This record gives sequence, C-alpha cells and structure tokens, in this order.
Amino acid sequence: MELLARGASADAYEQPVLLARAEGRPAETVAALEHAKLLALRVRAELEGRRRREAELSALFETAHDLAGLRDLDAVLRAIVQRARSLLGTDVAYLSLNDPARGDTYMRVTEGSVAARFQQLRLGMGEGLGGLVAQTARPYVTDDYFKDARFQHTHSIDAGVRDEGLVAILGVPLMLGHHVIGVLFAADRRARVFEREQIALLGSFAALAAAAIDTANLLTETRSALAGLERANEIIRDRSAVIERASDVHDRLAELVLRGGGVHDVAAAVAEVLDGTVEFAEAAAAPAAALAASRAEGHAVRHRDDWIAAVAAGGELLGALVLRGHPRLDPVDQRTLERAAMVTSLLLLARRSAAEAEQRVRGELLDDLLDARDRDPRLLRDRASRLRADLDAVHVVLAARLDVVTADADQAADARRRLWSAASHLAATRHGLAAARDGGTVLLLPLTSGATATDLARRTARDLGTAVNEAVTVGASAPVGDLAGRPDIVAAAYEEARRCLDALALLGRSGDGAAAEDFGFLGLLLAGDRDIAGFVERTIGQVMAYDARRGTDLVRTLDAYFACGMSPARTKDDLHVHVNTVAQRLERVGRLLGADWQSPARALEIQLALRLHRLSAPERG
Repeated sequence: MELLARGASADAYEQPVLLARAEGRPAETVAALEHAKLLALRVRAELEGRRRREAELSALFETAHDLAGLRDLDAVLRAIVQRARSLLGTDVAYLSLNDPARGDTYMRVTEGSVAARFQQLRLGMGEGLGGLVAQTARPYVTDDYFKDARFQHTHSIDAGVRDEGLVAILGVPLMLGHHVIGVLFAADRRARVFEREQIALLGSFAALAAAAIDTANLLTETRSALAGLERANEIIRDRSAVIERASDVHDRLAELVLRGGGVHDVAAAVAEVLDGTVEFAEAAAAPAAALAASRAEGHAVRHRDDWIAAVAAGGELLGALVLRGHPRLDPVDQRTLERAAMVTSLLLLARRSAAEAEQRVRGELLDDLLDARDRDPRLLRDRASRLRADLDAVHVVLAARLDVVTADADQAADARRRLWSAASHLAATRHGLAAARDGGTVLLLPLTSGATATDLARRTARDLGTAVNEAVTVGASAPVGDLAGRPDIVAAAYEEARRCLDALALLGRSGDGAAAEDFGFLGLLLAGDRDIAGFVERTIGQVMAYDARRGTDLVRTLDAYFACGMSPARTKDDLHVHVNTVAQRLERVGRLLGADWQSPARALEIQLALRLHRLSAPERG
C-alpha cells in the first residue's frame, strides 16, 4: 500500500519479496508477499490505465473547448492537426479533405511537415493509405509504409511520402453521418506500432474534429451569431471592464475587415485599445527566438518589455505584431493581440488570394484576345473595364523571356513562375494584361503619350529584370489599337513581338528591349517568319498612302531616283518631267519620311522596301 501511495516503479514491488527470501522468512510469508505483489501490480496497472484515460479525456475535452472558441475554418483545421500531433506524440500530423468535384482527397493542413511536394499531394480515391481510408471510411495503420502492399502505391504519393521521410502512418476517417469528409493522419519518421488504444483515441478525436469542421462551415455563414456567443462567453469569464475593451477591439477589427482595411490599420486599432504602440514587422525584422516561440505555442510571448505575436498561416510565417513597451499584459489583452495577429494573417492571405485571382483573370482575358478571335467585342470591353484596362487605347504587345539556362526542370519552372508573377504585377499597375505563354510571358501594355514601343520594351525589360533579379529580354510589336474590334490584331502583334525577341537573342542583346522598328530590314533577315508587308508598310507606307489619296507618283519617283544613282538630273530624264518637278516630289518625300531619309542606313531600307513593293505588286500589261 505504501508503494502504491507514493507511485513507485514496477521494479520496487519486487523488493519486499526478495528481502523476505534473503532473510530466510517462512515459505508462507514469502508466498503471501508474492500474492500481495501481484495484487498491488494489478492495482497499479489499473490506476495507470485510469490516469491515462483521464488524461486522454481531458485532452479531448480541452480540444473541444479550444475548437468551440475558433471562428474560421482554417483556424479549426490548424487546431485539429496540432492537437492530433500532440496527443499521439508523432513527428508529423496532417489532414486531408475530400473534393467531391474532382473525386479525390487533397492535403489541406500539415503540422511538422518540411517537404513542399508532400504538402501539395492529391490522393485519388483508393490511392495510398489516405485514399483507401477516404474510400472505405475505415481506419488504416502501417508500421512501414513502403513495405505495406495492402493499398495502392502511386509514384506521386510515394515521392511525397519519401520526401517527408515518413515510415509509420495512421489514418482515420473524418465522418459526418455516413459520409467521409476527410482523413486525419498521425505519422512518424521511424518504424512504430500504433496501439489499439491510440487508434481509438485518434478516431475519437477525428469524430470531434469532423463535428468541429461542420460547425465551422456553418458558422462561417453566421459570423454575427458566433461573435455574439464569443462576447457572451468572454463576459462570463472576465470582469466587465476588460470585456468591454475586448469587445471594442473585436468590433474595430470586424469593421476594418468589412471595409477593406489593411495590416497597418489593424495595428493602429489594437494600439489604441491596448494604449500602446503596435507595429507589423516582417519576419526577418522581428526577434527570431520570440517569433519562433510564438509561432510554436500559438500565443503572444514576451520579449523584454515587448510582446510578440506571430502572424502565420499554415506552415508559412508572414511576420509579427509587436506591442512595444508593455511588460505586463493581462490574459484578455494578450488574447486581443493574438486575435489581431490572426486577423492580420487573414488579411494578408486575402490580399494575396485577390491578387492571384486578378492575375488569373488578366491572363484569361489576354488568352482570349490571342486565341478566341470570335469573341464579342462588347463583352471583351466589359471584362477589360473591370480590370481597369481600356481596349480602345493604343497598346503594345510585348514578349518577355528569361535568359537563364538551367538543366533543372524545377528551377526552370520556378523561374518562369517568378517572371509571370512579376509581369502580372507590372500589368496590374500599368492597367494592362499579362499571361504565361510559349515558355515566357506576353504582356499587353498601353502606350503613353510621347513614348515609343522601343521605350516601353526597354523599360519593361529593366523593370522585370529588377523584379526577378535575372536578365529579361523583351521584344515589342508596333503600336496597335481597337483591340476588341479587330480580332486578329493582338495575335499578329504577338508574333511580331516574338520575332523581335528572337532577333535580340541572335544579336546577343540579352536583358535588352527593342521593337520591330529598331531593326529595319535586319529584322526580316533575323526573324523566322519574315513580315514583308509589315516592313514595307513601316518603311514607305506613308508615301504609298499619299499616292493613293492624291493620285501622285511619289513611289515611282523614289524608285527612279535611286535607280539613277540619286541624281535629280538623270531622274527627270527617266521620268520625262522637269527637274523642278523631281525636286518638289523629293521634298514632299522628305516631309513624309523624315529629314534623314537619304542617310545611308535609311536609304538602304527604303530601296529594299521599294524592291519588295515592286516584287509583290501585280504585273501591269
């Protein structure tokens, strides 16, 4: 009884028996002690089991209490996974949810995971251990995943599990009625046998978790009712003055979220309520040890005279809220700071999601302009106006490509994603469009007054290169207009921009930007698909248009002038006109083409354009 009272180890119960034998006590005494030892050990085991069950029930009760106080689904899922990992003492815990639309189950939240590919896994019904649990609605456990042939192994799932280093895995279904909504997992990076009691414990927790997920989904639609219940719960727990302050900050944060406030607005509101200075700090600028402790514990932690609350979402650390000069903070005010950190993380994620959604919408509109040439112009204009883009303005199509050569496919894909992200941000700030295409990025940007396509190409190459910290080469088309009304013009301009990009690459001008007009006839020689008509139009189009409008003969005069060695006297004989007539025509040409039209470089391009124009014109009998 004394050993039981002081909670002695199992070995200690053997000592009285051994001592009695050593002292030569009668066999009846030794037998009585042996019998008493067995009874005591049985009582001890029973007490240990009761204590363990009490601890498990206490943990489940605490979990239910914690989950009842959470508002949004993401917070609920994070709490579920963290508690599952804590209850079973595993290296990793994670939760997947079923996707009825795609007929599979996908990784939603992980805790303790370090491998990106593992965190992004999708499991088909019946694939892998998790897919089998989701399909059969029964728990499955394996002490060595890769040696277990009971479930279907796939390359993608096995690669993710191998990246994470998992060996022993336990999965239990999250059930709502007779329907499986997901799977809760606990896993170790070493071989481990999960006991029956542990499987039952995780199953009980999964049942509680499933109910919490369902509740969180319902409460998302009834946020105001949940806020009222939380306020009532706080009034019961805390004194009225503190509750009023907590209610005040909640209302302020809710108002900020509803009217689209930012991170610094949240910090200012909390600072006013807590009567202190609150700042949002990037992760690199916050005290590392305090930030890590806050993130691990899920609570604000004290750092000297300040308080640090980690702003995190899932496995990503977004920054911290720092309360300055408040060494003493009561629990309700601490909770206020933690809640503000949660709101801050939601705002950051919402802004990121909104930005990514806008990027996708801009890309889809540009894809339609490039590919779907039978789209209704009115609908295209409406879609563009919602993105603050004007399809009736003059634009330039730009083709951008990274000049990074790598044999690693993942690195190359990451570089292309960074270029697309930078181009999308640039397009959004300049009221344009951007999309990923042909291993690079295509942009449609408005041309500002006084700027040229070359100016825009060089500026875009510089801005994108700075954003991705790599050399970015950009080819630009000639300016184009009426994009919605002319269905083929964007695709044609994109091809011109790509040819210009190819010409830059052949000339070794990596990291530079240029437009088709910069190359003249060299662009024809360097490009894969030679745009003859475009070159002629850019070079002597104004002269041809003048002849068409006025019925003059400037193109023929130009042709004769160059054929006669640029001699006006010989030209007048060839044309059978007065020399003054030749001079007047050449003066008009100069006004149309510019004062430098007779410089060697321009003259060469004009002669080539005249020859191409003559060759492309039909023979006259």
